[in-house]
Amino acid sequence: MRKHAAQERAKALTKAEVLVEALPWIHKHSGRTIVVKYGGAAMEDEELMRQVVGDLELLKLMGMRVVLVHGGGKAINSLLGDLRLPVAFKNGLRVTDDATMEVVQMALIGKVNQQLVWELNRYGNVAIGVSGADGKTFVARQADPELGRVGEVESVNTHLIEAILDDGYMPVVASVGSGEDGFYNINADVAASKVAQALDAHTIVYLTDVDGLYGDRSDENSLVATMTKAEAHELLDSGTLESGMIPKMRSIVEALDSGVSDVRILNGTFPHALLLEIFTNEDVGTMFVQGEE
Repeated sequence: MRKHAAQERAKALTKAEVLVEALPWIHKHSGRTIVVKYGGAAMEDEELMRQVVGDLELLKLMGMRVVLVHGGGKAINSLLGDLRLPVAFKNGLRVTDDATMEVVQMALIGKVNQQLVWELNRYGNVAIGVSGADGKTFVARQADPELGRVGEVESVNTHLIEAILDDGYMPVVASVGSGEDGFYNINADVAASKVAQALDAHTIVYLTDVDGLYGDRSDENSLVATMTKAEAHELLDSGTLESGMIPKMRSIVEALDSGVSDVRILNGTFPHALLLEIFTNEDVGTMFVQGEE
Protein backbone atom coordinates (compact mmCIF):
# COMPACT_ATOMS: atom_id res chain seq x y z
CA MET A 1 0.00 0.00 0.00
CA ARG A 2 1.39 3.38 -1.05
CA LYS A 3 1.34 6.12 1.57
CA HIS A 4 1.61 9.85 1.02
CA ALA A 5 4.53 11.40 2.82
CA ALA A 6 3.94 14.69 4.60
CA GLN A 7 6.44 16.40 2.32
CA GLU A 8 4.57 15.25 -0.79
CA ARG A 9 1.26 16.51 0.64
CA ALA A 10 2.85 19.87 1.42
CA LYS A 11 4.08 20.21 -2.17
CA ALA A 12 0.65 19.27 -3.51
CA LEU A 13 -0.99 21.83 -1.21
CA THR A 14 1.35 24.55 -2.45
CA LYS A 15 0.38 23.76 -6.05
CA ALA A 16 -3.31 23.91 -5.16
CA GLU A 17 -2.86 27.25 -3.38
CA VAL A 18 -1.15 28.69 -6.47
CA LEU A 19 -4.09 27.64 -8.63
CA VAL A 20 -6.61 29.15 -6.21
CA GLU A 21 -4.62 32.40 -6.08
CA ALA A 22 -4.71 32.58 -9.87
CA LEU A 23 -8.51 32.15 -10.12
CA PRO A 24 -9.44 35.87 -9.96
CA TRP A 25 -6.85 36.66 -12.63
CA ILE A 26 -8.06 33.80 -14.84
CA HIS A 27 -11.63 35.09 -14.50
CA LYS A 28 -10.48 38.64 -15.27
CA HIS A 29 -8.60 37.77 -18.47
CA SER A 30 -10.70 34.90 -19.86
CA GLY A 31 -12.17 35.83 -23.24
CA ARG A 32 -9.86 38.81 -23.71
CA THR A 33 -7.49 39.21 -26.63
CA ILE A 34 -3.80 39.41 -25.77
CA VAL A 35 -1.09 40.08 -28.33
CA VAL A 36 2.35 38.75 -27.41
CA LYS A 37 5.42 40.00 -29.24
CA TYR A 38 8.24 37.48 -28.95
CA GLY A 39 11.88 38.18 -29.70
CA GLY A 40 15.35 38.52 -28.27
CA ALA A 41 17.48 35.98 -26.43
CA ALA A 42 14.47 34.04 -25.11
CA MET A 43 13.80 32.95 -28.69
CA GLU A 44 17.34 31.70 -29.29
CA ASP A 45 17.56 29.28 -26.35
CA GLU A 46 15.55 26.12 -27.04
CA GLU A 47 14.73 25.43 -23.39
CA LEU A 48 13.55 29.01 -22.86
CA MET A 49 11.50 28.81 -26.03
CA ARG A 50 9.75 25.69 -24.77
CA GLN A 51 8.92 27.44 -21.49
CA VAL A 52 7.48 30.44 -23.29
CA VAL A 53 5.51 28.23 -25.66
CA GLY A 54 4.11 26.28 -22.71
CA ASP A 55 3.05 29.51 -21.02
CA LEU A 56 1.32 30.69 -24.21
CA GLU A 57 -0.56 27.42 -24.48
CA LEU A 58 -1.65 27.75 -20.85
CA LEU A 59 -3.02 31.24 -21.54
CA LYS A 60 -4.99 29.78 -24.44
CA LEU A 61 -6.36 26.92 -22.31
CA MET A 62 -7.47 29.50 -19.73
CA GLY A 63 -9.73 31.12 -22.31
CA MET A 64 -7.57 33.93 -23.63
CA ARG A 65 -7.47 34.73 -27.33
CA VAL A 66 -3.71 34.75 -27.88
CA VAL A 67 -2.02 36.22 -30.95
CA LEU A 68 1.73 35.66 -31.18
CA VAL A 69 3.70 38.17 -33.28
CA HIS A 70 7.39 37.49 -33.68
CA GLY A 71 10.58 38.98 -34.96
CA GLY A 72 13.83 37.14 -35.38
CA GLY A 73 16.70 39.59 -35.59
CA LYS A 74 19.36 37.11 -34.56
CA ALA A 75 18.19 34.55 -37.10
CA ILE A 76 18.29 37.24 -39.80
CA ASN A 77 21.78 38.35 -38.76
CA SER A 78 23.02 34.76 -38.76
CA LEU A 79 21.74 34.09 -42.27
CA LEU A 80 23.11 37.42 -43.51
CA GLY A 81 26.48 36.43 -42.09
CA ASP A 82 26.34 33.03 -43.80
CA LEU A 83 25.63 34.81 -47.10
CA ARG A 84 28.28 37.48 -46.39
CA LEU A 85 25.76 40.28 -46.63
CA PRO A 86 26.10 43.44 -44.49
CA VAL A 87 24.10 44.19 -41.35
CA ALA A 88 23.15 47.83 -40.84
CA PHE A 89 20.71 49.76 -38.65
CA LYS A 90 19.40 53.31 -38.55
CA ASN A 91 17.40 54.67 -35.60
CA GLY A 92 16.84 51.15 -34.34
CA LEU A 93 15.50 49.84 -37.67
CA ARG A 94 17.23 47.40 -40.00
CA VAL A 95 18.41 48.85 -43.30
CA THR A 96 16.79 46.44 -45.77
CA ASP A 97 17.85 46.37 -49.42
CA ASP A 98 16.34 43.84 -51.84
CA ALA A 99 18.84 41.11 -50.98
CA THR A 100 18.33 41.63 -47.26
CA MET A 101 14.56 41.51 -47.75
CA GLU A 102 14.87 38.03 -49.25
CA VAL A 103 16.90 36.96 -46.24
CA VAL A 104 14.27 38.44 -43.89
CA GLN A 105 11.59 36.38 -45.63
CA MET A 106 13.65 33.21 -45.45
CA ALA A 107 14.59 33.67 -41.79
CA LEU A 108 11.26 34.90 -40.41
CA ILE A 109 8.73 33.01 -42.51
CA GLY A 110 10.72 29.93 -43.47
CA LYS A 111 12.53 29.28 -40.20
CA VAL A 112 11.43 31.18 -37.09
CA ASN A 113 7.70 31.10 -37.79
CA GLN A 114 7.64 27.39 -38.55
CA GLN A 115 9.80 26.57 -35.53
CA LEU A 116 7.38 28.36 -33.22
CA VAL A 117 4.38 26.67 -34.84
CA TRP A 118 6.08 23.28 -34.48
CA GLU A 119 6.84 23.91 -30.79
CA LEU A 120 3.26 25.01 -30.08
CA ASN A 121 1.81 22.06 -31.94
CA ARG A 122 3.70 19.66 -29.70
CA TYR A 123 0.80 20.38 -27.32
CA GLY A 124 -1.75 19.45 -29.97
CA ASN A 125 -3.20 21.00 -33.09
CA VAL A 126 -3.19 24.53 -31.68
CA ALA A 127 -1.18 26.95 -33.87
CA ILE A 128 -1.27 28.25 -37.44
CA GLY A 129 1.62 30.22 -38.88
CA VAL A 130 1.08 33.19 -41.19
CA SER A 131 3.00 36.21 -42.32
CA GLY A 132 1.70 39.74 -42.50
CA ALA A 133 1.59 39.28 -46.27
CA ASP A 134 -0.98 36.46 -45.98
CA GLY A 135 -4.49 37.78 -46.51
CA LYS A 136 -2.94 41.26 -46.78
CA THR A 137 -2.80 41.32 -43.00
CA PHE A 138 -0.15 44.08 -43.09
CA VAL A 139 -0.48 46.46 -46.02
CA ALA A 140 2.71 48.51 -46.03
CA ARG A 141 4.57 51.23 -47.86
CA GLN A 142 8.16 52.39 -47.72
CA ALA A 143 8.92 54.21 -44.47
CA ASP A 144 12.19 55.87 -45.47
CA PRO A 145 14.16 55.56 -48.74
CA GLU A 146 17.37 55.33 -46.71
CA LEU A 147 16.01 52.22 -44.97
CA GLY A 148 15.10 50.45 -48.20
CA ARG A 149 12.35 47.86 -47.81
CA VAL A 150 11.42 48.75 -44.24
CA GLY A 151 7.67 49.13 -44.20
CA GLU A 152 5.33 51.52 -42.51
CA VAL A 153 2.01 49.77 -41.85
CA GLU A 154 -0.77 51.59 -43.68
CA SER A 155 -3.56 49.21 -42.68
CA VAL A 156 -4.20 45.92 -40.92
CA ASN A 157 -6.71 43.41 -42.25
CA THR A 158 -7.75 41.29 -39.25
CA HIS A 159 -10.03 38.90 -41.17
CA LEU A 160 -7.50 36.05 -41.35
CA ILE A 161 -6.32 36.42 -37.74
CA GLU A 162 -9.88 36.59 -36.41
CA ALA A 163 -10.87 33.53 -38.47
CA ILE A 164 -7.97 31.59 -36.97
CA LEU A 165 -8.90 32.71 -33.44
CA ASP A 166 -12.59 31.92 -33.97
CA ASP A 167 -11.65 28.40 -35.10
CA GLY A 168 -9.83 27.86 -31.81
CA TYR A 169 -6.25 28.21 -33.05
CA MET A 170 -3.43 30.55 -32.09
CA PRO A 171 -2.17 32.74 -34.96
CA VAL A 172 1.63 32.96 -35.14
CA VAL A 173 2.38 36.05 -37.23
CA ALA A 174 5.74 36.81 -38.86
CA SER A 175 6.44 40.53 -39.11
CA VAL A 176 6.56 40.76 -42.91
CA GLY A 177 4.14 42.92 -44.86
CA SER A 178 3.26 43.48 -48.49
CA GLY A 179 2.79 46.54 -50.65
CA GLU A 180 2.08 47.28 -54.28
CA ASP A 181 5.74 46.77 -55.16
CA GLY A 182 6.53 43.67 -53.10
CA PHE A 183 7.42 42.62 -49.57
CA TYR A 184 8.38 44.84 -46.64
CA ASN A 185 10.26 44.25 -43.42
CA ILE A 186 8.06 45.37 -40.51
CA ASN A 187 9.53 46.06 -37.10
CA ALA A 188 8.02 43.36 -34.86
CA ASP A 189 7.23 45.79 -32.02
CA VAL A 190 5.32 47.96 -34.48
CA ALA A 191 3.59 44.92 -35.99
CA ALA A 192 2.39 43.73 -32.57
CA SER A 193 1.05 47.18 -31.72
CA LYS A 194 -0.77 47.52 -35.04
CA VAL A 195 -2.37 44.08 -34.67
CA ALA A 196 -3.49 44.84 -31.12
CA GLN A 197 -5.03 48.13 -32.18
CA ALA A 198 -6.90 46.55 -35.08
CA LEU A 199 -8.19 43.68 -32.92
CA ASP A 200 -9.18 45.98 -30.03
CA ALA A 201 -6.95 43.82 -27.85
CA HIS A 202 -6.91 44.36 -24.12
CA THR A 203 -3.18 43.75 -23.56
CA ILE A 204 0.13 43.69 -25.43
CA VAL A 205 3.12 41.90 -23.93
CA TYR A 206 6.59 42.49 -25.34
CA LEU A 207 8.70 39.46 -24.42
CA THR A 208 12.29 40.53 -24.89
CA ASP A 209 15.69 40.08 -23.22
CA VAL A 210 15.53 43.05 -20.82
CA ASP A 211 13.61 43.24 -17.54
CA GLY A 212 11.68 46.32 -18.60
CA LEU A 213 12.22 50.05 -18.72
CA TYR A 214 14.91 51.49 -16.44
CA GLY A 215 15.04 55.03 -15.14
CA ASP A 216 18.83 54.66 -15.22
CA ARG A 217 20.34 51.86 -17.30
CA SER A 218 23.37 51.76 -14.99
CA ASP A 219 21.19 51.19 -11.90
CA GLU A 220 19.47 47.80 -11.71
CA ASN A 221 17.26 49.10 -8.90
CA SER A 222 15.70 51.75 -11.15
CA LEU A 223 13.35 49.37 -12.99
CA VAL A 224 10.05 51.17 -13.58
CA ALA A 225 7.09 49.06 -12.41
CA THR A 226 4.29 51.23 -13.84
CA MET A 227 4.18 54.18 -16.23
CA THR A 228 1.12 56.10 -17.36
CA LYS A 229 0.32 57.05 -20.94
CA ALA A 230 1.12 60.69 -20.20
CA GLU A 231 4.50 59.74 -18.73
CA ALA A 232 5.25 57.52 -21.74
CA HIS A 233 4.49 60.42 -24.10
CA GLU A 234 6.81 62.64 -22.11
CA LEU A 235 9.61 60.07 -22.21
CA LEU A 236 9.23 59.52 -25.96
CA ASP A 237 9.42 63.26 -26.59
CA SER A 238 12.41 63.75 -24.27
CA GLY A 239 15.04 62.57 -26.77
CA THR A 240 16.79 60.50 -24.08
CA LEU A 241 15.87 57.02 -25.33
CA GLU A 242 18.44 54.72 -26.90
CA SER A 243 17.87 54.24 -30.63
CA GLY A 244 16.80 50.62 -30.27
CA MET A 245 14.12 51.57 -27.75
CA ILE A 246 12.53 54.29 -29.87
CA PRO A 247 10.38 52.04 -32.15
CA LYS A 248 9.18 50.07 -29.12
CA MET A 249 8.21 53.16 -27.12
CA ARG A 250 6.55 54.73 -30.15
CA SER A 251 4.49 51.55 -30.67
CA ILE A 252 3.56 51.47 -26.97
CA VAL A 253 2.35 55.06 -26.97
CA GLU A 254 0.38 54.52 -30.17
CA ALA A 255 -1.29 51.42 -28.71
CA LEU A 256 -2.29 53.24 -25.53
CA ASP A 257 -3.59 56.18 -27.56
CA SER A 258 -5.77 53.78 -29.55
CA GLY A 259 -7.36 52.37 -26.39
CA VAL A 260 -5.31 49.27 -25.57
CA SER A 261 -5.74 48.94 -21.80
CA ASP A 262 -2.18 48.04 -20.87
CA VAL A 263 1.17 47.22 -22.43
CA ARG A 264 3.90 45.25 -20.69
CA ILE A 265 7.62 44.73 -21.26
CA LEU A 266 8.90 41.47 -19.76
CA ASN A 267 12.18 39.61 -19.75
CA GLY A 268 11.44 36.41 -21.65
CA THR A 269 14.60 34.79 -20.27
CA PHE A 270 13.08 34.86 -16.75
CA PRO A 271 11.25 31.55 -16.20
CA HIS A 272 7.48 31.91 -16.59
CA ALA A 273 7.61 35.71 -16.52
CA LEU A 274 4.45 35.81 -18.65
CA LEU A 275 2.41 33.79 -16.15
CA LEU A 276 3.74 35.73 -13.17
CA GLU A 277 2.85 39.04 -14.81
CA ILE A 278 -0.64 38.04 -15.93
CA PHE A 279 -1.82 35.88 -13.03
CA THR A 280 -0.16 37.32 -9.91
CA ASN A 281 0.51 40.63 -8.20
CA GLU A 282 4.24 40.24 -8.76
CA ASP A 283 5.84 43.09 -10.71
CA VAL A 284 8.33 41.33 -12.95
CA GLY A 285 8.53 43.94 -15.71
CA THR A 286 7.21 47.36 -16.71
CA MET A 287 3.50 47.95 -17.28
CA PHE A 288 2.21 50.96 -19.22
CA VAL A 289 -1.35 51.95 -18.33
CA GLN A 290 -3.88 54.55 -19.43
CA GLY A 291 -3.68 56.61 -16.23
CA GLU A 292 -3.15 56.51 -12.49
CA GLU A 293 -4.83 53.47 -10.98
